[in-house]
Amino acid sequence: MTVAGVTIRRLGANDVEAYRALRLQAIRATPFAFTASFEEESTKPLSTMIDRLIAPGRPDDAVFGAFDDAGKLIGIAGLAVAQRPQERHNATLFGMAVAPHATRRGVGRALVVRTLEHAGSVHGLLQVQLRVSEGNAAAEHLYRSCGFEEWGREPRAIMVQGTAVTKIHMVRMLDA
Repeated sequence: MTVAGVTIRRLGANDVEAYRALRLQAIRATPFAFTASFEEESTKPLSTMIDRLIAPGRPDDAVFGAFDDAGKLIGIAGLAVAQRPQERHNATLFGMAVAPHATRRGVGRALVVRTLEHAGSVHGLLQVQLRVSEGNAAAEHLYRSCGFEEWGREPRAIMVQGTAVTKIHMVRMLDA
């Protein structure tokens, strides 16, 4: 899937500052959508963020970024593949965020599609899971439209500023 004026590519160590800035912006703007808090995420050293992007020893893990025609990072999404042998057929889509000025342009869908394409290229991977906060209708709609199905709900999965947030568990089976 392509979006006019948007390039999607795998992020690397050189993208760490833009990645961190967009992630922190998203967490601050929509704290109920993320498991990490702004305070927690903002104190992590850049080396931790670099490790998330290049995933040493985990070649199938990837974080993708969407860049506008000016080269500015406007969206992110990651894939983490389970490492234990009996779980290796599972992966998790995580950290999905699109800059507020870039929403409703298909950037989120393009990131999910690219992440699923990558997942489909990983040997032995059968399914991709995610968790979305209840009440985040736009994200839930996006995931459903990309083939994810709900399989359960986790009440009080996270507490944000004293408010309990239920997480909806979703899965998308990959072609076998």
